[in-house]
Amino acid sequence: MPATNTIPNKDASTIQLRKDVITLLKQAKEYERQTYNELIEKMAQTFISLRKRNQYDEFLHKVQQPKVRELWDSSDDDAWDNV
Repeated sequence: MPATNTIPNKDASTIQLRKDVITLLKQAKEYERQTYNELIEKMAQTFISLRKRNQYDEFLHKVQQPKVRELWDSSDDDAWDNV
């Protein structure tokens, strides 16, 4: 009985990886029989999720910049420089 995580030949492709990348992939496996396909798919999904989160963080930073600039450039703060 074939494993459920095998890919039919028509849906598979071959990629070439450096040996050091293969070593990293082996170290990144969550369990011994995890396929490279499963591992790379999970890595890609994680990367996409993190990139989306980073874009949100950048958006918040941009939105907050004018208010922060307003607070830091306030003349009320200048009085504290001479205390």
